[in-house]
Amino acid sequence: MVNAMEMFERLAYYGVRVVIPIYIAQADELHGLHFTQLQKGTIFMLWALVQSGVPIFSGGFADRYGYKRTIAAAVVIKTAGYLIMATQRAFWPFTAGCLTLALGTAIFKPGVQGTLVRTLTGETSSVGWGTFYMLVNVGGFLGPPLAHFLYGFSWPAVFFGCAVIASLNLLLLLTYEEVPSGGDQRGGPLRIAALTFRNLVKPRLLVFILVMSGFWLMFMQLFDTLPNFIVDWVDSTRIVRTLHLPALFTTQTPRGTMVAQEWMINANAGLIVLCVVWVSWLVARMHRVQSILLGIAISSAGLIAAGFTRSGWLCIGGILLFSVGEMLASPKMNEYLGVIAPEGEKALYMGYANMPQAIGWAYGSIMGGRVYDEMGDKANLALRYLADRHGITGVERSAAVETLQTVLGVDAAEVTAVLWNAYQPFRLWYPFAAIGLASAVGVFFYARWVRARQVSGTPPASGEDK
Repeated sequence: MVNAMEMFERLAYYGVRVVIPIYIAQADELHGLHFTQLQKGTIFMLWALVQSGVPIFSGGFADRYGYKRTIAAAVVIKTAGYLIMATQRAFWPFTAGCLTLALGTAIFKPGVQGTLVRTLTGETSSVGWGTFYMLVNVGGFLGPPLAHFLYGFSWPAVFFGCAVIASLNLLLLLTYEEVPSGGDQRGGPLRIAALTFRNLVKPRLLVFILVMSGFWLMFMQLFDTLPNFIVDWVDSTRIVRTLHLPALFTTQTPRGTMVAQEWMINANAGLIVLCVVWVSWLVARMHRVQSILLGIAISSAGLIAAGFTRSGWLCIGGILLFSVGEMLASPKMNEYLGVIAPEGEKALYMGYANMPQAIGWAYGSIMGGRVYDEMGDKANLALRYLADRHGITGVERSAAVETLQTVLGVDAAEVTAVLWNAYQPFRLWYPFAAIGLASAVGVFFYARWVRARQVSGTPPASGEDK
């Protein structure tokens, strides 16, 4: 039942998440908000701080007040967030809707994950988390076609539809039999906050959080930056012709019929749905830290491959390679924290699992917005080309590419090639991949440090030696 609830929640969430970078900041998106890449980065930074920061505390509240209550509150808040996003177009009101959705998501996670931890054993942990991760991605995989369908009506329909789907979890919650958290049911909010901060100063937990922040900084670029990069630069017309894709998978652009960017990104969720349980079984006996290290390195290479050329085939190949790394790293991180969590603090430690994401995603949002604004945004590069090489200024960002086409006397595909060769936007992926690889190196030294502490006689937490 918990897996089903997570699947519905992810279906609604990714129905919005895979298209919102385009809605927020794509210069030529009809009826989009047309915010700048820097404004998009600000929205995602605040979103990250709420969505991944609040579970650090809400996990303790879930242990204290019960999983069922916190899940119910989360569903109501998430539904309200979608409704605000559907009806607001100004920067701060729309951002308020995003943050409401982020708050509901933050409260939802620890209750669901805490329930899962309480029903798994040491023998079923690896495959159990793999199954959970698979169903997360079933919802994630169905999100893009949902968004593609609803977008056919209007942008607000995307948000209204996802609000309806999220609210279905209130019906599923009627079948939820309360799972005891095992936590201390005494004390108020201040006591819970004190417990949260006391655990955070434990060296092994704190270092693990800091090291994994680099992974999440790199990881979130797949969802925050790559959608805009695909729309701006990637040519997937050959994929459409070779596979004879129907309209469900395609979108019409000035450069021809392309695979919709949400379906390109969806290769990530699709491969995980097909393979994550098998991969989890395959690496069940691998040391958790080793699996995380290998996964981060592979994901970093995949991100570079996805944006190195304008080829649609190579972009999808990079996304698939990224997904292999994700399957090795992400479930193992949750499993690791679930195993070392003391009894009665399972949801609290599942809340800690969000802290690396809070740090990495928040800083990565600001970094990604700035880097893409300067190095990757095709409209901005067209404005620069017009100013530097033709002395033309004062052009609106939404009309920049079309204006450059007229000036050069070329079509949309040719002007894209001109800007690609002039400014080499693929270079924007290098710093993100470098941070990911640095995180992998950090995991390697973290593992050596933990083993050294064990050899010196410092007792590990339960299961931490794995």
